[in-house]
Amino acid sequence: MNPFITFMASTTGRIVRIAAGVALIAWGLLGLGGTTGIIVAVVGAVPLLAGLFDFCVFAPLFGCPLRGPKIRAGK
Repeated sequence: MNPFITFMASTTGRIVRIAAGVALIAWGLLGLGGTTGIIVAVVGAVPLLAGLFDFCVFAPLFGCPLRGPKIRAGK
């Protein structure tokens, strides 16, 4: 299994994705503003939701399952 995908499916990887998502949303809405800020905030929602719901959007690109529990189980 790819080490990057293994890390992203771990608890630490989930926390990193959630923190990155919150940071992008805050930066987009509070720092940038306007249309660009909204776009950055919507992009930030992807890692936030991926971390909260335990899936990895990059995993299928590496031939791994989408769901975190399946990645951690090595399936």
